[in-house]
Amino acid sequence: MELKLLNDQGQAASNVAAPDTIFGRDYNEALIHQVVVAYQANARSGNRKQKDREEVHHTTKKPWRQKGTGRARAGMSSSPLWRGGGRIFPNSPDENFTHKVNKKMYRAGICSILSQLAREGRLSVVENFSVEAPKTKLLSQKLKDMGLDSVLIITDNLEENLLLAARNLPGVLVCEPRHADPVSLVFYKKILITKLALAKIEEMLA
Repeated sequence: MELKLLNDQGQAASNVAAPDTIFGRDYNEALIHQVVVAYQANARSGNRKQKDREEVHHTTKKPWRQKGTGRARAGMSSSPLWRGGGRIFPNSPDENFTHKVNKKMYRAGICSILSQLAREGRLSVVENFSVEAPKTKLLSQKLKDMGLDSVLIITDNLEENLLLAARNLPGVLVCEPRHADPVSLVFYKKILITKLALAKIEEMLA
C-alpha cells in the first residue's frame, strides 16, 4: 500500500510505502460501528438523575375520597401516572454505560478505518507540520493553501505553537498517534500524518 506524500501546497510530491496489514485491510462496517459506539459509550459520565415517587416533593394526603366521586382511585399525588409524579424506572447517576472491546478488536477496527481512509484518498502523509508562531491566522492560511478545511493532524511531537494555533479552529484537531481515536478518524474529512507519526502508528498496530 502506498500513501500520498503532500508538500506545503497540498500537492502529491511522491508516495510513501505503508504496510498492507494496517492500511490494506478490508472494510468491516460491523466492527467499525462496534468500536465507535463503544468509544462514545465509554466517554459518558453518567451524570443524569431522575426522581422516583419517594423523592418528588408531594403531600401524603389522599387527593379525594375512595368512593362516590366517579373518578379513579388515587392514593398520593406522587403516583407515576400523575403529572409531577415520580418516574417508574428513574435514571440514576451510577448507571454503567461502558462497553467492553478487546484490544485485538480495537486494533482491527482502527486498521479497517485507516484502510478505508487510504482507499478514499482522505489519508495523506507530510514530512512535518508546524507553524512559526502560535497564531490561528498562520495555521488557517496554511491549511487554506493546502485545500484543507476539516482535518485531523496526527503528529509525533505536539509543538506548543501548533496546539495554540489550532485550538480555536472548529474543523481542526491536533493529536499524537496514541490519541487518534476512532470517532475523530471517522469524523474529519482529511487526515494528515507526519512521517514519524506514521512510523509510530505502524509500531502500535503491528
